[in-house]
Amino acid sequence: MNKKIFYPFILFYTVALIYLAWSTPISPHEAKIFYSEDDIINFLMHSGHNIIGGFLGIRLFFLLIGFISIYLYYEVTKIYLQKIEDRYLATAVYVMLPGMITALVLANISILVIPLVLLFLLVHNKGWICMQFIIMAFLFLIHDASVIFFIAIFIYALIHKEKALTLFSGIFLLSSIIIVRGVEIGGRPSGHFIDIFGLYTALLSPLLFIYFFYTLYRILLRENKNILWYISFGALVASLILSIRQRISITDFAPYVIISIVLMLDNFNKSMRVRLPLYRKYYKIGFTVVIGSLLLVSASILFHQSLFYLINNPQTHFASRLYEPYWLSQNLKKQNIGCFDSQKRDTTYQLRFYGIGSCPKYQFKE
Repeated sequence: MNKKIFYPFILFYTVALIYLAWSTPISPHEAKIFYSEDDIINFLMHSGHNIIGGFLGIRLFFLLIGFISIYLYYEVTKIYLQKIEDRYLATAVYVMLPGMITALVLANISILVIPLVLLFLLVHNKGWICMQFIIMAFLFLIHDASVIFFIAIFIYALIHKEKALTLFSGIFLLSSIIIVRGVEIGGRPSGHFIDIFGLYTALLSPLLFIYFFYTLYRILLRENKNILWYISFGALVASLILSIRQRISITDFAPYVIISIVLMLDNFNKSMRVRLPLYRKYYKIGFTVVIGSLLLVSASILFHQSLFYLINNPQTHFASRLYEPYWLSQNLKKQNIGCFDSQKRDTTYQLRFYGIGSCPKYQFKE
């Protein structure tokens, strides 16, 4: 991909994201955080809402941070890719991941974690140990599941004999254990292992996840293992193991996994470019199919509102949980009804955002 394609693509992508953030109704998760949580996500949502209001307001700071993370990702690609065309392509693939589009449009913790991890990779590459400590401190403070990151960094630093990094990551890892922060571990075998594969295929698109998984496994067996691989592979393996016994939150692991897309493209380039042009045909066909499937899935998210006109039953739409409370609130307002009895707390929060309160006997205590 050259810059004549990349920059118009980024411009279109930016406009599409802003439109989605402005037009997409509040999600159940966002509504719950907005009204019942007391954390940095809640603070940023309310701050943005106070500035411009509406759907875009609650997502304003997350969009801005998300655009910063895109720039940081491009900077990270410089560590692993030599050609500028490859960097453009890696960045384009990264931003088109369904998980990244969702993370950028909806208020969530992932979009705060990702730029910190990317910034850590950049300062680690430059050898700025004090900055590494500061970034780890921020991750420790804002992300309860950052213990995953500290385990990966500790193992990497120990194997590569980076004494200062071993000490710092060990301190944060021990602190996470002492104050009992991180991913809950428990339960019994309950069949969530397949579910986690489904979640990852939704985040990356099915064909891309298969090749992504293959790349991480191939590096484990045959390639040099860099710090990015330790972070992503460690988070992926931890999520798969834990899913055998319990349902996990994908937002605890996804920020550390998806950043390794650049490794996948680097591996693909190495495999294809060592071959004569005559034998690159099947690699190019495979690449076209995988990227084509990614674009198809991503387009279904970017233009998901149009899909409502193409299906007979709106409830079968993957975004129906976002839109049904909004449509309900509009119908209630047309009938001059100011309350609605809902058995679901999340729906109650969504309706509350639209100005529809709970009727007295169904009001939830906060």
